[in-house]
Amino acid sequence: MGRVLRETPNPPLSSSTEGATTSSTSVMKTLNGSHHFRITGYSQSKGTGVGKYIASDMFMVGGYLWAVYFYPDGKSPEDNAAHVSLFIALASEGTDVRALFELTLLDQSGKGRHKVHSHFGRTLESGPYTLKFRGSMGYKRFFRRTLLEQSDYLKNDCLSVHCSVGVVKSHTEGPKLYSIAVPPSRTGHHFGQLLKTGKGTDVSFEVGGEVFYAHKLVLAARSPVFRAQLFGPMKEQNTKQIKVEDLEAPALLHFMYWDSLPDMQELTGLDSKWVTTLMSQHLLAAADRYGLERLRLLCESNLCEDVTINTVATTLALAEQHHCFQLKAVCLKFVAVPENLRAVMQTDGFVYLKESCPSVMTELLEYVARVIEHSVYVCKHGIEPIFDGSDANGRRVKQRL
Repeated sequence: MGRVLRETPNPPLSSSTEGATTSSTSVMKTLNGSHHFRITGYSQSKGTGVGKYIASDMFMVGGYLWAVYFYPDGKSPEDNAAHVSLFIALASEGTDVRALFELTLLDQSGKGRHKVHSHFGRTLESGPYTLKFRGSMGYKRFFRRTLLEQSDYLKNDCLSVHCSVGVVKSHTEGPKLYSIAVPPSRTGHHFGQLLKTGKGTDVSFEVGGEVFYAHKLVLAARSPVFRAQLFGPMKEQNTKQIKVEDLEAPALLHFMYWDSLPDMQELTGLDSKWVTTLMSQHLLAAADRYGLERLRLLCESNLCEDVTINTVATTLALAEQHHCFQLKAVCLKFVAVPENLRAVMQTDGFVYLKESCPSVMTELLEYVARVIEHSVYVCKHGIEPIFDGSDANGRRVKQRL
């Protein structure tokens, strides 16, 4: 007789697998930051009205924007302007934020008798505050006004406030069963080595009688201008040699292959900030000419860090000519400072700016006028309003100039 073979079912999962114990941990951490707010012209701010505040500049803590609100006539109508109020407000849109705070009115006599209201030491009692966009936390009756005006906290009609904020964040950590280290990309290094060895080059740059070799495909992949010039319908007949003028070819090729700026000391043999600035100015023009957006931003960043009396006019002209709006704004702000303007006007770069970019002179005059107008306003009223919008009570504030 033949035997009947029966398929044996898979054994059930062991109880040790089904009932395995896992764990996770909730991690709470506080990201701290602080801001110093100086309020000048206190006596002139009185009488602005209950609920009207003077705002500090916005500052970042824990990934969120904050501002200090000082109410010279108090925040609540029922208080009848007997107290000044002090609050910290959330100025970032988005999800609710849990935070701790400390508001300190500094003793300006040097005795160190600061008036401190802190929530950091009371976390076990009530926990952090939860704020929504433009929500605020603070004290309606921070200080009785008559006592404040006779105290050492007010000196030369000026108050000094120190604000500390602690943003509370949480996340859950589970067990990491395994991890595989992934090295950073070395694509730029590989292409850079290709340029260094010169293997497979099929196009050359001629600059001032000197020749530099490259690869058409790399140039076309990096620059829309080179792509059209080498492979487009209107491509030039001789695509094996590209003639360029006033171009730092070695530095440009280094960026197109390595995706970074070269070491200027290694490239030029000179260790000078001036050399870096000059190279960035030349490369900024090349970046605009060949549609290299990242190179343009790198040059803007370098030039922004080296805005000085001697360089700002030339940099402003370049920013205007090559559509660098962020760099242009930095230069205008620097030149508009009265003491800077007088010195900049004596430089050769300012003469070049007037001749090459006359439209910028009109913008500069308008910018200087706004700065002067704002300075007069602040001196007269002692008020620095910030962002447009309303506070937690729906009151509108003026937009900062």
